[in-house]
Amino acid sequence: MVKKILRGYVIRSHENGTREEPVILKDPRTRHRRLGVAATAVGLLAALLTASPAAATPDPGDKPATSKEVSKSTEAQVRSAIAEGEIPGQDEIVHSANIEHVVNVPKDVLPGTNSDLAFQGKYAYAGNYDGFRIFDISNPKAPKTVAQVLCPGSQNDISVSGNLLFLSTDSSRSDSSCNSTTQPATEKSSWEGMKVFDISDKKNPKYVAAVETACGSHTHTLVPERRNVYIYVSSYSPNAAYPDCQPPHDGLSVIKVPRSAPEKAAVVGFPVLFPGDGPDGGGNPGAPTNPGVSKTTGCHDITVLPSKDLAAGACMGDGILFSIEDPERPKVIDQVQDNVNFAFWHSATFNQKANKVVFTDELGGGGAATCNAEIGPNRGADGIYDIVGKGDKRKLVFRSYFKIDRHQADTEVCVAHNGSLIPVKGKDLMVQAWYQGGVSVWDFTDSSKPKEIAYFERGPLTTDRVTTAGSWSAYYYNGYIYSNDIAKGFDVLKLNDRRTDPAKWVRMSELNVQTQPDYFD
Repeated sequence: MVKKILRGYVIRSHENGTREEPVILKDPRTRHRRLGVAATAVGLLAALLTASPAAATPDPGDKPATSKEVSKSTEAQVRSAIAEGEIPGQDEIVHSANIEHVVNVPKDVLPGTNSDLAFQGKYAYAGNYDGFRIFDISNPKAPKTVAQVLCPGSQNDISVSGNLLFLSTDSSRSDSSCNSTTQPATEKSSWEGMKVFDISDKKNPKYVAAVETACGSHTHTLVPERRNVYIYVSSYSPNAAYPDCQPPHDGLSVIKVPRSAPEKAAVVGFPVLFPGDGPDGGGNPGAPTNPGVSKTTGCHDITVLPSKDLAAGACMGDGILFSIEDPERPKVIDQVQDNVNFAFWHSATFNQKANKVVFTDELGGGGAATCNAEIGPNRGADGIYDIVGKGDKRKLVFRSYFKIDRHQADTEVCVAHNGSLIPVKGKDLMVQAWYQGGVSVWDFTDSSKPKEIAYFERGPLTTDRVTTAGSWSAYYYNGYIYSNDIAKGFDVLKLNDRRTDPAKWVRMSELNVQTQPDYFD
């Protein structure tokens, strides 16, 4: 019997630096049947192994994610898998033959969790729980740091438009300044919301405005116009004890920012997306009605497609499709739930034709090892939905799930996270971050039969603890993939594959992935 093998490359350290060497790993569908057998001993994962999907928790808050010890048997199992070549070695880099690891830029003065990315011309903007960093990527092989801005406030979700940069603060702070400290949300004077910077001088960004929003701003999405920038603020988890975050919180804050006077930025509305008569609105009720599913108390992330006046919302227990023809008054067209395999609707991506949406499930809330045999291929996966019908009668119709089949060790936090389209006409191709599952490139042109075509990942960061690390966001921009690794810094990757090569000719002047462009207009 001939075993199928997986060919790729590994980065190994030597006295004279690093060298890329070919590596052969056992077939992941075979080797990973062993991985995860000791997971029941890990308290963090106990709930994940029940018959029902696990309740997700929000992304990390104001403090860095804390790692959790594993049992001695799990630690031994991970070490054994490394020794036998079943998974990459600790911190080793492996990737498919059609991806090149161009460079890694380690963290510098901002030690916090790396988060989202945005792009503009020759610049990349990297969010971090302690602030943000601006890179000059005119030479992707040698990114240069232009500025590092200290402005703590998780999770510092980031976007840019013209001369303006926007940051989300979703942790309770003493005030809106960059010198603020943590303060309980139960105090009325606490602040959470949006910050606005002027980046006319990339070397010296200036903080120009702050807008407080109900329940803060976990993420945000830009709807840019010529004179104004509208911001859809996603936030959730209200509490009767929080003066500025009262239930029901079943909509989104809309901020209007005049480009000529950003200091006048203000909330102009709070459209309700989940109307209902009960105290919790009309979204997914969660447990006990739907065990293991998050109750919908707002949206986690929204992606807009301005060229089609469409938006898709990943809203905890619900996925929604809505019209943004009037950006101040978005209107829900369809609402779907998956109470079998989805725990926490996290993010959304349209295909270029706007007849499909990919929703991600953040099973375990970004704090658990969910890419193993016990969890399986359908939980903690992407859900692919076709958009059928026309106008206000359009519906989201489920087609299939996609999940990386390179099972990870039980010490590796692995979760479906942020990604973007790779612009190739006639194809639906996407690059996606999976935390310690690495970076995956996959094809969903056939909605019912998605498949991975390339990957990049590091081996376990630790073998004795469950640790949050890996790629938070992985986006394709002007010929390269840029990944913001939570722990390791800023990675640049290059695809060399005939299926994705046409994308190299598509050039963008600005990219905020949650404001999806029409790549071919």
